[in-house]
Formats: sequence, structure tokens, C-alpha cells
Amino acid sequence: MNNPQLTASGALQHLLSVEGLPREILVQILDTAESFCGVTEREVKKVPLLRGKSVFNLFFEPSTRTRTTFEIAAKRLSADVINLNIAASSQTKGESLLDTVANLSAMQADLFIVRHAQAGAPHLIARHVKPHEHVINAGDGRHAHPTQGLLDLYTIRHYKKDFNGLTVAVVGDILHSRVARSLIHGLSILGVPEVRVIGPQTLMPARVEALGVRVFHDMRAGLKDCDVVVMLRLQNERMRGTLLPSAQEFNKHYGLTAEKLALAKSNAIVMHPGPMNRGVEIDSSVADGPHSVILPQVTFGIAVRMAVMSIIAGN
Repeated sequence: MNNPQLTASGALQHLLSVEGLPREILVQILDTAESFCGVTEREVKKVPLLRGKSVFNLFFEPSTRTRTTFEIAAKRLSADVINLNIAASSQTKGESLLDTVANLSAMQADLFIVRHAQAGAPHLIARHVKPHEHVINAGDGRHAHPTQGLLDLYTIRHYKKDFNGLTVAVVGDILHSRVARSLIHGLSILGVPEVRVIGPQTLMPARVEALGVRVFHDMRAGLKDCDVVVMLRLQNERMRGTLLPSAQEFNKHYGLTAEKLALAKSNAIVMHPGPMNRGVEIDSSVADGPHSVILPQVTFGIAVRMAVMSIIAGN
């Protein structure tokens, strides 16, 4: 079956999900991001690769890091960036998603960056845009968040050099996390031999083992000898019913403390896609400690999003 993200020649046309992408595409994105890291350190942080292109940020959900880093990335590529105030847009007046996109397309759009609460919304848009237009999924429902997954992969490669022999643990609200799904698919494609998911039974997707992960409900057992620990926040806004007794109870069993982290390898890195809830899924002593690479993740996110946009717009 054809991958809707790829052109007939196998180049990247849209970025909708990490799942199903060839390994060569992931490596190309990570390698390109590495070259852009140098740009972010220059006095003039711009390259002309997207000069004359129009990038529309369509964020139907709240976002700080993702929206801001996409905007910075597009501007560093010399694109024109248009941020839509969705709360005041025609969507609130009953206009359909596709009509909104069609009107923006009439304004000569080249790239749509889409975040939506409904899983599949970026895929729907990608099926209806013009051949020269591209769609990047900036997070859709509980489905996928591919650029976050890619920047997490970049962060792991930066600190661990390659993916061979790594044990990676993803901890917390796996059920509602699109970040976890994208990262797990990426780790699998890049050949990480062991990916663990750690959390309470109520926050695990059904048949999660089908993703090729080992499931742990005991955090101490799951963290033993890990190279990478990725913490996730509790996504209360997506929860239906009572899945946890309390945030305090969750912290007791699944919050990352220095004591629990000591069970991982001595050179383990700690990651978090943000926003962090200190004292719930992670203690401040860990978030601000020597193993934390949480702020470098944000910085790398700019280079990774530059890489994705430059590759897509060049195809």
C-alpha cells in the first residue's frame, strides 16, 4: 500500500506519522538537523532555504513549545510565517476544517503545520491539499506527534551516539500519549533492541505489547539498567472517568526521584517532552539534575523542525 507521506519516488511529501517511514528518511532528518544545529549557534541565525515560502501555523489546541519552535524554525529558514488565531477564526462560526484550509490555500500557502484534538485531522487535510502544498502533523488527538518523536530520537542519538544496544524506558501516561507512540515507532525503526513502557495498568493501551515493547507496572524493575528514561505527564484533559486514585498516589509509585533513577545506568539521560508537572511525574532534583537533558531537547526541536520543513519543501 502506498504511504501517503511519500512521493512516487519515495521522497517526503508530508510528515503525518513516524509509523511506516523508511529508516533512511529518519536518518536523513536526523543528519539534516545536525547540520542545522550549527545555524542556531551563529550570530545571524538564518538560511535562505524557504525564502518566498508561506508557512501557516494551524493550532486548534493550545501549545507553547511546539508552536513557538515551529515558528522560530520557519523564520530561520527565511519563510513567511502566518499564525492563525483559531479561537477567533471562521471555525468558531461553523466553517469546516477543509473549507478553512481551502481558503488559506487560496492565499498561496506552501506549508500547513497542523495541531488538532481530533486524531486524523492532518491526514484529512493532506488528502485535499494541492500537489505543491505540504502538511506537517504537530500533534493529533492521541494518535501521533512525529516532530516531537524525531527530536527525542535526535536527543538520544546526540548523547548516546547511536541506537545499538540501548534500553529505553518510557514512563507514565502511555494510554493518552501521542508522543510515546511516535517515539516507540521511531526507536523500533532505528533498531533499538529494548523499549520498555512503565505505568499503571489503567494508563496502558490495550495490546500495547504489539508495539514491540516490554510492559512494567513496577517502576523500579522497569528502570533497572536503562540508558534513557523518558517521563510523560498525566494528560488529565484527555482522561475519561477515574483512572488514578490521585496525583499524589501516582507520584508515589511512578514519579521519578533520584532514588529510583539510581537503578538506571550511571550515565542514563532523563528526558521529558513537556510541559512538566514537578512533584507529580518528576521531582525537581531530577528535572534540574545532571542526568536531565530536558532543556537541550527544546533547543534540538528547532533544528529538527528546520530539517523536516527544508526536506519537505525541497521535494
